[in-house]
Amino acid sequence: MPHLLDLCFGRSGDKGDAVNVGLIARNPGHYEWLRETVTADVVKEHFGPRVEGEVERFELPNLSALNFLLHGALGGGGTVSLKLDAQGKTYAAHLLRLEVDGPAPEGA
Repeated sequence: MPHLLDLCFGRSGDKGDAVNVGLIARNPGHYEWLRETVTADVVKEHFGPRVEGEVERFELPNLSALNFLLHGALGGGGTVSLKLDAQGKTYAAHLLRLEVDGPAPEGA
């Protein structure tokens, strides 16, 4: 089963006590699949207790991208957090490991 990594690029970083995670479809033709598959609920479930607050999703169809804001994910934020990744830089990599039933990756 492919992972999101096979179908998307990702980037993440801190926004106070929240983490901003962006997913961009490697193939713009897969954007609708991405939009239908990777919901805020799916992301919340994938991160489990690492995200204490809600997950918001923003759609960017002109970029074939989704942006997620994970509230309550950094233990108070970068300057006060005792978490290993206080700036949320690894959250995109973690989301890209999500197994998905999706289109065939490019070159497969």
